[in-house]
Amino acid sequence: MLKASAKFVLRLQGWSVKSEYPKEAYRCVMIAAPHTSNWDGYFVRVALWVLGIPVKIAIKDYWTKGPIGFITKGIGFLGIDRSKKDPNKPRRSQTEQMADFFKKYEEIALVIAPEGSRTLKKQWKLGFYYVAKMANVPITFGYLDYEKKEAGVGGMIMPTDNLEADMKKIMEFYKNISPQNPANYSLDERYV
Repeated sequence: MLKASAKFVLRLQGWSVKSEYPKEAYRCVMIAAPHTSNWDGYFVRVALWVLGIPVKIAIKDYWTKGPIGFITKGIGFLGIDRSKKDPNKPRRSQTEQMADFFKKYEEIALVIAPEGSRTLKKQWKLGFYYVAKMANVPITFGYLDYEKKEAGVGGMIMPTDNLEADMKKIMEFYKNISPQNPANYSLDERYV
């Protein structure tokens, strides 16, 4: 029922979902790019419901507690402690916390927007890469192409010890994807 409803909602808005995707999408770190609008989160979530991919999204743990937590956890949000690290108290890094999710869930597509913001960033945050390496899982390429009005998961790599070569493959995939707000989107200038 959820899958049919999600597909209907996207069709009403003129969007389609590419049905072919890597089998690794059921246990991976999934890049969410481009990320230039608040609408991106909505379209990604609905598209992944259509595909039946077990998506989880890391957010500040504040949003997963109390009454609001009932809703946020229900749609796939997982809380991480993003408070400032206190040298007198043990706390795992955000990367470690996200890698730990793979110990808890057999099937999980942990969605991360490496731009880290909806504003123009010329260098991507590489946490997604290090989470994948730490958890020993592949990286898949989730995308929203606003020009084509198409959502999907278009490829994957297993991270190696050659960050530069891996990032160049990722940039090659994303170079032809059209964001909602082109002025706010950039590939990582270090790897193009």
